[in-house]
Amino acid sequence: MKRKWGALLLAGAMCVSLFTGCSSSSTTEATTQEETTAQTEIKEELVFVNYRDIRDLNPHLYAGEMYAQEMLFETLVNITEDGYEGCLAESWEVSPDGKTYTFHIREGVYFSDGEICDANAIKANFDAIIENKDRHTWLEMMNLLVGVSAPDANTFVIELSEPYYPLLTEIGVTRPFAMISPKAMKDGSTKDGVNEYIGTGPYILSEVVTDEYAIFEANPNYWGEQPKLKKITVKVIPDNQTRILALEKGEIDLIFGKNMLDADALNQYRDNENFTVAISDPTSTRQIVLNTSTGILADKNVRVALQHATNKQAISEGIFYGLEPAADTLFAKTVPYCDIDLQPYAYDPELAAQLLEEAGWTMGPGNVRQKDGQKLELGLLYNSDSVTEKAISEYLQSEYQAIGVTLNIHGEEEQSYRDNMKAGNFDMVFNICWGMPYDPQSSLAAMRAPVYGDYAAQLGLEDKAEIDQAISQILISTDETKRQELYDFVLTRLHEDAVYIPLTYECNKAIYRSDMKGFHFTQTQYEVPFEDFYF
Repeated sequence: MKRKWGALLLAGAMCVSLFTGCSSSSTTEATTQEETTAQTEIKEELVFVNYRDIRDLNPHLYAGEMYAQEMLFETLVNITEDGYEGCLAESWEVSPDGKTYTFHIREGVYFSDGEICDANAIKANFDAIIENKDRHTWLEMMNLLVGVSAPDANTFVIELSEPYYPLLTEIGVTRPFAMISPKAMKDGSTKDGVNEYIGTGPYILSEVVTDEYAIFEANPNYWGEQPKLKKITVKVIPDNQTRILALEKGEIDLIFGKNMLDADALNQYRDNENFTVAISDPTSTRQIVLNTSTGILADKNVRVALQHATNKQAISEGIFYGLEPAADTLFAKTVPYCDIDLQPYAYDPELAAQLLEEAGWTMGPGNVRQKDGQKLELGLLYNSDSVTEKAISEYLQSEYQAIGVTLNIHGEEEQSYRDNMKAGNFDMVFNICWGMPYDPQSSLAAMRAPVYGDYAAQLGLEDKAEIDQAISQILISTDETKRQELYDFVLTRLHEDAVYIPLTYECNKAIYRSDMKGFHFTQTQYEVPFEDFYF
């Protein structure tokens, strides 16, 4: 699936020639012979690495690795840096009231099992997704969906109860609106699993050894341009240092992902001519969510004090070596609708202490502030699987103690951490915004219900209902100017209410062999556009 999102920061040379050229005195015959030799030696296989297995690649569920799903399955539209482009749908129209989308399906597209991918096959996919609707209501589209139909084999129609501007984004992302062969479904259903992973994409899955490797091969019947890399082998290497050693030894060609590489590794290879380091624009915001419905943090002054007591620049430089820039706002200014004028909370521990004094929290024994006999103690919940979150927690524990705030840090394994976050069982908790292209619309939409920790955290806000109503209006607005005004209101309120402490803007990272060309990042942090790479 072609993705054209190319905005990125590349460190080092993008490409290094695979073969050295002939001198000016070489004869035409020698040049031709050398070119022929080069052509026969072009590498058509890439060895990739991931920290875990590809898992269940059912495109209508959420367990599988997204980069692998992207290789196999396609959607109606693609999301590019220039907007939307056709994929399985060649074109589409939107009704004047914004409630009906009519897609004209590309002819001559087949699933890799030979089944035709026409409007009827696409409707079968949507029917399977709708059957499991409750699993997908984090996408607002599912709440507005009236129905889908296939008037003929080349036409597919989506009807909504309200206009909804992010619809093309939600059906263009990796899941759940990717198409699998109806023959691979279980009696027309996918909610309880599928028989095979059969899509229309540029690759097919040919072999898997669980927790060891997976092999993808170019789909010979792919409707689009054939990828130059005919074979992708994905090795499973959980340990970071072992991955680096494998790259050094030539056992793998590419390491990709925001959590696959630490700052030390990136700096180590930045000036190595054999490898290229790449860092994307910000993909998401690393943040701490403050629970406004708990006693101490219900006081806005305390929340604002913690904002001023958090040295984001020190976290950026000390933990991420500057590779993740300090974050001033909930979303980076590069995110659509988010380039607005907000005054960042400057690092100012003296002001933080002053705000706590004004809120009635005076310094007591052991350098811990007290109020009405209660100590100023807060808990910070983090994912124990994240070394980074633990490091930030320990740093903040020390920093906050200096202004009289006791921070009790507590790590839990990922599922328990997520369950407690969703239930609101926290004072402070680490979280990450959804990232592009889900930001800002999907991240904000999910704040209106207990999807993650945002809903519980905002329950103590006096203007919670007003914020939620504005978010709902954003999603159905058809006036671009009005939509921007609504975004301005919501983002300003959340910023001034001091619900979120943005820490750093996460970036995607990669190290790869310098003779690999065509590298770029896509519009999400999870996709790897293998079909654009070549040697």
